[in-house]
Amino acid sequence: MTDPSESITARESLEVARNRKAEILIVAGREVVISNPDKLLFPEPKHTKLDLARYYIAVAEGALRGAGGRPNMLVRYPDGIAGEHFYQKRAPRSRPHWIEVAELRFPSGRVAEEVVPRDAAALAWLANLACLELHPHPVRAEDLEHPDELRVDLDPVPGIMWRQVQEVTAVARAVLHDFNLVGWPKTSGSRGMHICVRLERGWGFDEVRRGALALAREVEKRAPKLATSKWWKEERNGVFVDYNQNAKDRTVASAYSVRPTPDARVSAPLAWDEVDHCDPADFTLASVPARFKKLGDVHAAIDQHAGSIEGLLELFESQGLGDAPWPPHYTRQVSEPPRVQPSKRKRPLLEIARARRKEDALAGLERWKARHPQAAAHLEPADLLVDAMRGRYSTWTRIRLNLQHVPEELRPTQEALDPDEKILSSS
Repeated sequence: MTDPSESITARESLEVARNRKAEILIVAGREVVISNPDKLLFPEPKHTKLDLARYYIAVAEGALRGAGGRPNMLVRYPDGIAGEHFYQKRAPRSRPHWIEVAELRFPSGRVAEEVVPRDAAALAWLANLACLELHPHPVRAEDLEHPDELRVDLDPVPGIMWRQVQEVTAVARAVLHDFNLVGWPKTSGSRGMHICVRLERGWGFDEVRRGALALAREVEKRAPKLATSKWWKEERNGVFVDYNQNAKDRTVASAYSVRPTPDARVSAPLAWDEVDHCDPADFTLASVPARFKKLGDVHAAIDQHAGSIEGLLELFESQGLGDAPWPPHYTRQVSEPPRVQPSKRKRPLLEIARARRKEDALAGLERWKARHPQAAAHLEPADLLVDAMRGRYSTWTRIRLNLQHVPEELRPTQEALDPDEKILSSS
C-alpha cells in the first residue's frame, strides 16, 4: 500500500475532481497527477502530455543517469511545440513535498531553487508541467561548485551536413583519448552531437571551461577544415566546438531529453560504434522506449569512468592563446580578450530582424533579400547568423548577415529592423 505521506495533495485531488480527464499514475510508489492528459504537445505525430509522461517513465533509469541528482532548469511548452515556451529557473511553489530542490547562485547575483529529480515520479511530474527537455547543470546537488561533467557540444553552422558532424565527433573522441578521458556520445536531438565526459570533482567552473576551450582548440588544430573554436559566428566555418557550454549557469538538453522538433526527436545516447552510421531522425519519443527496452542504457557505465582535466589544463597553458570570449551576460574576465565582434571592427555585419518567433524573423530576412537581390546572390550559408537569444523567461530570434562575400560596392547599409520586437533582456 502507498504510504499516505506520498499521496497526492488535497489541491491535486480537487483538480482531479474538477477535471475528469486528469489521470493519476502510480510511479516509484508515488501518485502523480497528469492534468489534461490528452493535451497535444506534438501535432504531427499526435503525442500528448500523457505520452510524454509515459515516455520518461519508460526511460527513467537512463534519463536520471543524465539529469538525476542535479538541479534542472525547466523549459516548459504549455501549449505544445506550436505555442510559446518559457524558461523557469525557480521551482514552482506549488509542488509535492517529495520534489527536491537545490538553491543555486547565478553570475547575475540572483538565487533560485531549482528542481532536483531523483526518481521516475519526479520525471513524470516534470512531464505534467510540459517540460519536454531535461536541462541539468553539470553539478550534483550535494556539491554545486565543482562540476563532475565536461560537455562537448558540436554545433554545425548553417549548410554543414550531418556527415561532417560525425567526422568531428571522431576527432573529439581522439583528443579525449589522448588526454585519458572517456567520452560518451549522444545525438543532440537537433543538428549536432554532444559528448559527455565524467570528471573527478575538485575543479571549479572556470577551470572546467578552460579545459573545454583547450579541447576545442585542439580539435580545430587537428581538423581545421572541419571544425572551429571561434566564438563569433561570423568567423565560424564547419562544426563549432562550443566550449562556453561549460560556463557556470549553462545547461544543455541531457540524455533522453525530448526535443521540440516536429517529429519529437530525442537526445539519444549512442555506443561509439553507432556514431558513424546513425541518423538522428531514428531516435524519437515513439522509437526510443523500444530501443531502451532492448539495449538498456548504453551509457550505463558512464559514472565508472570519471577522469582528470589536468592534461587539458596543461594543454591550455602550452597553447599560449589565453582566454576566449565569454557569453555576453557574464562578468568580464581579467584575461578575456575584448568583447568586440570582428564585424564591429570591419563592419561587414548587418542586423536584419528581432522577433519572438523564429518564423517571423525569417520572414523579415526574405523581405530584405527581395529588396537587395544583388547582395543576396553573394551570400553563402555560413553568412546567415540565426541566434536563439535567451530572455528572462523565453527565447527570441535575432537574424544577422555577414556581408564578407558581398562586394563592397553592393553592400547595403544598416536599415531599421524588420520586424523589431521589444525583447526582455537576459536574467
